[in-house]
Amino acid sequence: MPSLKPFLIAIAGAAVMLQLLILANMSYLYGTAYHNTSRYSALKFLFVDYDGGEVGQSVTAAYNQMRGPEFPTLHQHSPEEYPTPQDVQEAVCKGGYWGAIYSSRDASSRLSAALASSEGARDYDSSQALGYIWSSARYPSTAQAVSSMLDGLAQGAAAAYRQINGTAALATINVSDPSIAQTILSPISASSTDLNPMPQGTRFYYNTVSMVMPIIIQFFFIMALNGIWAQNKPALSAPKAALLRFGISLVYTCLSALVMTGYIWSFHESWPVTGSQFARSWMSIWLASHIHFMLIDFVIAIIPMQFAPFFVLTWVILNVSSTISPFELSPGVYRLGYVMPAHELYEVLLQIWTEGCNPHLGRALGFFLQSGLLVWRCLLLREW
Repeated sequence: MPSLKPFLIAIAGAAVMLQLLILANMSYLYGTAYHNTSRYSALKFLFVDYDGGEVGQSVTAAYNQMRGPEFPTLHQHSPEEYPTPQDVQEAVCKGGYWGAIYSSRDASSRLSAALASSEGARDYDSSQALGYIWSSARYPSTAQAVSSMLDGLAQGAAAAYRQINGTAALATINVSDPSIAQTILSPISASSTDLNPMPQGTRFYYNTVSMVMPIIIQFFFIMALNGIWAQNKPALSAPKAALLRFGISLVYTCLSALVMTGYIWSFHESWPVTGSQFARSWMSIWLASHIHFMLIDFVIAIIPMQFAPFFVLTWVILNVSSTISPFELSPGVYRLGYVMPAHELYEVLLQIWTEGCNPHLGRALGFFLQSGLLVWRCLLLREW
């Protein structure tokens, strides 16, 4: 009777290797969020003071109180650099800033007039004192935090105004007037501008689970393709076999990209997207899916089959880690995610979905072209 010892040793070795693989991969994934709240200062906010009075000074005072590793860095620029709020919006759109806040022109004068008379207080709208700009489409979970911090900065500005000017104002204003009393209690608030509204709940899946699927579905199909290929053994020369597999990969990845784009669009709810954006999203996902296909096909051909799941799992984690949160909030080592197809795909999709904001198309397409050519050359060498 054969000894069970070799069998048990092999099983134990496989179990240990698998657990080490899971430990390494999940440690890498969890590392993306390790102490991420202490890195919020790496995010940048733009501040433009069109008012030049107490309201603008209150924003600066509020930021000085909030400044720290857990709050984004506020960069103040002059109105000459950004003459209108539309210029501020453009700065956020281009991706240099995660958000922006600005004081409205003559905001301090309007506030002083409101405190001076009951009629002025009744007409005063505190939300016109400040405005802040952000984008809910850019890394949705981070975008929510950005919006909350901008709103908190506006509230902090109101508190700073009361602290700096409230005592002096109380001596001169008619606090018995309800409108004036309400104005001094809430002197400053802000109006919010979401550049790219993305209200649907599924937005949190776009840079997480959705980045896994293009890899998984290519792996499963390649396994099926290799099994069918081995069973039927088509009598083809190496060049013809390579061209046939290339053609199959193009058709299948096109279909899988269509399916992925389809389920994203099926659950878009009130998200305002167009047919043109659907087509461009489809083509972008197709390109990334084909790179995944060629890479997995090449790797599976050169490593023992029992190690294929090890590679695919690692490839999934590396790609998802590159899209799950912005690099500014992760340790520096995670910048290697720039070379991951999923990261470049998400950057392209953001540009498509925001109609030109987050402009990284040139970098992403250059990466797709170079990586695609490299993997295709490796596949040709494998066939020969």
